[in-house]
Amino acid sequence: MHPKRKNRLILILFMVIGLGAAVGLMMFSLSQNIDLFMTPTQIANGEVRPGQTIRAGGLVVEGSVMRSNDGLNVSFAITDGAVNVTVEYEGILPDLFREGQGIVAMGKVDSRKVMIASEVLAKHDEEYMPPEVQYALDTAHKDGVENLKKNAAEKAQGIQSETSQESKPQPSTEKQY
Repeated sequence: MHPKRKNRLILILFMVIGLGAAVGLMMFSLSQNIDLFMTPTQIANGEVRPGQTIRAGGLVVEGSVMRSNDGLNVSFAITDGAVNVTVEYEGILPDLFREGQGIVAMGKVDSRKVMIASEVLAKHDEEYMPPEVQYALDTAHKDGVENLKKNAAEKAQGIQSETSQESKPQPSTEKQY
């Protein structure tokens, strides 16, 4: 091989290796900074590793907000209509934060499946809801309605089978004359 070609080949090889290393480092750093959106159902089902940073969204459950005496520690539950997950936050909550309000909390889930939030965001007005939260609420609501219908049908079948057994004539042990 001619020395000039050999030098070009070595230069191209180093450029490809350098480009591959740069792309690999970028992918690694980006994967560390991705904050996934999770619903309370996904958190309760264990789809989140303890210590993983996520964003969780849902509605603040009525009557679940508990403040500590110093006023900075707050504990509340969020729901997607199917499951409630407790969120603990230390700091000042947004002005729009209230029970029944849609929120997105960013933080980590601990081994108790409690979210330790580093940031809490409240929606802006009554009409807007982040698309991920809206989808999660719609899906959970649809699943909840289907479960209610299924349970009602099973209960109705159970009652119907009980009444049909009661309406059957029972053999008499008394002698009839």
